[in-house]
Amino acid sequence: MKRRVQSGSPFEPVYGYCRAVRTGNRIDVAGTAPVPPEGEPVAEGAYAQMLRCGTIVADALTELGGSIHDVVRTRMFITDVDDADAVGQAHGVLFGDANPAATMVVVAALIDPSWKVELEVEAVIDP
Repeated sequence: MKRRVQSGSPFEPVYGYCRAVRTGNRIDVAGTAPVPPEGEPVAEGAYAQMLRCGTIVADALTELGGSIHDVVRTRMFITDVDDADAVGQAHGVLFGDANPAATMVVVAALIDPSWKVELEVEAVIDP
């Protein structure tokens, strides 16, 4: 049985995807950009944007019965190599206790030019 959760991103209904899917004890979280709460601006700086991505991911994990501590893999997509340390430090704040396998890749751009980072996560909930 699959359970799905939406985060309210304006892209989810238009592009036909959900924020996260749980199948058994596995949760896959889609690429998560620093989409702000409605009416708020995009966070400034890569560190703050990574923390926003983490908040969205944590909410999706919680809704599906998991937590940050269940994360086993992360992928970070950044648009500027100079933001690597800021994003990495925010990753440490978010996932340090989980200590997941992690990848960081520099990409040419993200959908919104104000976004500096996007985060993708895989989690496994121990039975």
